[in-house]
Amino acid sequence: MTWDAIVVGVGGLGAAAVDHLAARGLRVLGLERTTVPNALGSSHGRTRVIRKAYFEDPRYVPLLERAYPLWEALERDAGVSLLRRTGCLELGPRGNACIEGLLACAKQHGLPHEVLTADEVRARYPAFAPGSEDIAVFEADGGVLQVEACTRAHADRARRRGAEIREGVRVASIDPERATVTLEDGTQLSAGHLIVTAGAWLPTLLPALPITVERQVQLWFSPPRDLGAFPAFIHFTEAGNFYGIPGEDAAAPIKVCRHHGGRATTADTLDRACDDADEVVVRGHLRRHLPRLDGARVDAAVCMYANTPDENFLVGVLPTAARTIVVGGGSGHAYKMASVLGEVAADLVTEGRSRFDLGLFSLERSGRWAR
Repeated sequence: MTWDAIVVGVGGLGAAAVDHLAARGLRVLGLERTTVPNALGSSHGRTRVIRKAYFEDPRYVPLLERAYPLWEALERDAGVSLLRRTGCLELGPRGNACIEGLLACAKQHGLPHEVLTADEVRARYPAFAPGSEDIAVFEADGGVLQVEACTRAHADRARRRGAEIREGVRVASIDPERATVTLEDGTQLSAGHLIVTAGAWLPTLLPALPITVERQVQLWFSPPRDLGAFPAFIHFTEAGNFYGIPGEDAAAPIKVCRHHGGRATTADTLDRACDDADEVVVRGHLRRHLPRLDGARVDAAVCMYANTPDENFLVGVLPTAARTIVVGGGSGHAYKMASVLGEVAADLVTEGRSRFDLGLFSLERSGRWAR
């Protein structure tokens, strides 16, 4: 059988792509090496931050403004909670490039936000101990995505729409120009289009892509009873950038992690064990800026970032293979946009273009491409 589209890798991005392709009435096959969802790639760890004001680049904002209603529609269809608006607090010294980028982005796009002094942060959120030079940008529309539930909801809806998702299937290689996939058992599958959303396995399947894989550790800490109000947060400090995500209720563990700073790895050689050394840097951040959370670590998980050199995504058609579309290189911040990136992939297949300006994510910004 020749499929209209084969999606290689059904994690957060792949599940969304399968879903949106199936919504167009296409014959869609999703291939996943383990299960959907799973805890072996980049789309696990219970939660992710979602926000609109984007210090990384204001060109992300149109994608985010589309991502929110898509998540809300998926939530209604699934009948489960997927997105919680806890607010997002981003802290850092005045003049910090990320803080200034946030403010410029919010102004450019007219995004509602508040600017708080360090004293105002302490008064509103007693758990936080910002530096004396810190200010904060608070976005009430920010919040939390339930990551495994979102992936499952996309996959379940895709199946209801007629897509086939095969789990426990390992892809040995792909031929982007012919839009074919060879499985480890030798089976060959053909499609009108390939959509490669393989995350940290992208460098294996398309080794010329400029992607490196980074080991990341996710940590959860037990909150005290008197923690008080606690939003999702990102804190830009001299020791690195840290983020945190509240649990579903006041007693639930709170996730606090360092963003980047992990060691280089590959998807197949990743050290998945977590030990005390993995929490040293995060523990230092807690002691300085979140002392009430400097208690028991109750859980830990290892995941991977698939990084591009400039930390912007790869989204588009391979320049050397018009039938193959790549969506990846999330660099640790793609999941919040999975809903819309799946739609973008479907647009590229069915219409040959996207309504969004994808120049920031163009595959042509690198001079080396896989064949």
